[in-house]
Amino acid sequence: QVQFVESGGGLVRPGGSLRLSCAASGSIFAIYAMGWYRQAPGKQRELVAAITSGGSTNYADSMKGRFTISRDNAKKTVYLQMNNLKPEDTAVYYCNRDPSYGIGSWGQGTQVTVSS
Repeated sequence: QVQFVESGGGLVRPGGSLRLSCAASGSIFAIYAMGWYRQAPGKQRELVAAITSGGSTNYADSMKGRFTISRDNAKKTVYLQMNNLKPEDTAVYYCNRDPSYGIGSWGQGTQVTVSS
């Protein structure tokens, strides 16, 4: 069973940047499209960015131009570079397979707090 370990969150001021990492276990990571998700307090978990096995990317509208998803298949790692962060980006961020591949078990996530 594939497991995901997220890291890189923290407290940042509005306009700041963070780079999240997600290390995946399992031998067939490379074939999956992967996604970064987030869940803010009192809200449902949402998909914010996705990347195919070949590197094609897709973003939720509010993240376009600010977030960049990437992957290193050799390291079984997915990244999320977040720039120009806003208070509304405050959430716990998770990685998982893209919904089209079936969601796996959720990791602990990494907390991102954007506040002055």
